[in-house]
Amino acid sequence: MDAIDLMKEEHKNIKRGLAVIRKMCISIIETGEVAQDDFYEMIDFIRNYADKHHHNKEESILFKRMEEVIGDMVKAPLSGMLVEHDLGRLFTTNLEEALKRVKEGDKDSRVDVIANAVGYTDLLNRHIEKEDKAIYSFARRALSPEILEEVNSEAGEVEKIGEGKNTQGNYMRMLDELESKWSKKGS
Repeated sequence: MDAIDLMKEEHKNIKRGLAVIRKMCISIIETGEVAQDDFYEMIDFIRNYADKHHHNKEESILFKRMEEVIGDMVKAPLSGMLVEHDLGRLFTTNLEEALKRVKEGDKDSRVDVIANAVGYTDLLNRHIEKEDKAIYSFARRALSPEILEEVNSEAGEVEKIGEGKNTQGNYMRMLDELESKWSKKGS
């Protein structure tokens, strides 16, 4: 297993989720209704697939090894990636809070749902582009084959844990269902 290729594939799945979130936001504009259940499913996808499953491999394995091996030269770019991960978590928390307010009858909070959801999708689309084109490419060039093999092995362990919990299967099934549902809604 090539951990970097795997993380790039996971990025494709995350981007599929971002496209669904955008369609859900467009629907709020068009109908005034907030698809509460679907937004909560996407929050679950973000927190457990994108963050716990995917970002765990980046933060705890790849980025950590890059910093240990490459040192100061890579600290600033990796710090930027970590700050963006944290900003994504903030958007997700703010989205969840806005959804609660909408459910309690605060129709004005629909704009907060849209703002945080779109903020998250924009951030992650740009973030993924930087990781795929810059960070991962740099890691392949700068890390020795032996270190890359260690990264592969450690990421493989994370994958096994995920497979034991059926993380990948459950979230891909959820994503397929939401994509299918929201592709029928146009936009």
